[in-house]
Formats: sequence, structure tokens, C-alpha cells
Amino acid sequence: MDYQLEVVVLPVADVDRAKAFYEQAGFRADVDTQPNENFRIVQLTPPGSACSIIIGKGLTTATPGSAQATTLVVDDIEAARAELHERGVDVSDFFYFGPEGQESGLHPEREDYGSFVAFSDPDDNSWLVQERRSA
Repeated sequence: MDYQLEVVVLPVADVDRAKAFYEQAGFRADVDTQPNENFRIVQLTPPGSACSIIIGKGLTTATPGSAQATTLVVDDIEAARAELHERGVDVSDFFYFGPEGQESGLHPEREDYGSFVAFSDPDDNSWLVQERRSA
């Protein structure tokens, strides 16, 4: 049996503000529907991803900003950081985890899953972007 993760719900305070942020970051808006004043679903998909995020109203009791370290994987962390920066996303410098904990820069051996950048949405839901160079 295959289990495929298709959607992750992110708690946000302002749906329109969050939607604008994710579209600016390059996510594709798939669905935006509001069948009544108490319920709205906005589904957005990161470029090339099989998994989407959902933001909205009436979806979750989680506190806005409580989704932490949701992770995207890319094959070129330098290009991904440059693209996010060009899109106006406040993205961190490169970092990796070494013997002393989190350290600045790209992973010295550029190991798969070794180099990261981070960003947060307007509600402080945090994201990691992680490099996997081999496919």
C-alpha cells in the first residue's frame, strides 16, 4: 500500500495576505472557494510538487504560525535561494548542521539533505528548503 502525502493544512490569520505571499513565492493557486462566510479553502502547490498546502477559514483550530519546519526539497539550493530572493521572499543565508549544531554556509561536502535555507510566511509558519543533489 502506498501512502502519498497530498495536502498539508497551514494555519493563517489572514487568508488573502497568506495567499498573496505564497503566490509571490511561486506557489500555484489551484483552488480558492468559499461556499459560505465561515468556510474558505485556498489550495496552493509549490513548483514541481505533488503535495499542496491548504490555507483558509474554518479549517483548523491550530494557532496561526504554529506550522514549523515544513520542508521543501530542491536539487540546487543556490538557485532556489536566488529565486526566492528575486521573488521578494525574506530567505535566510545558507546553513547546515555540523558537530557544533547549526553552522553558516553550504554543507562542506554538499551531502544530500545537508544544506538549507529558511523562510517564514506572514504568520510565522516556518519553511525549510533542503538540497538533495542526487535523484
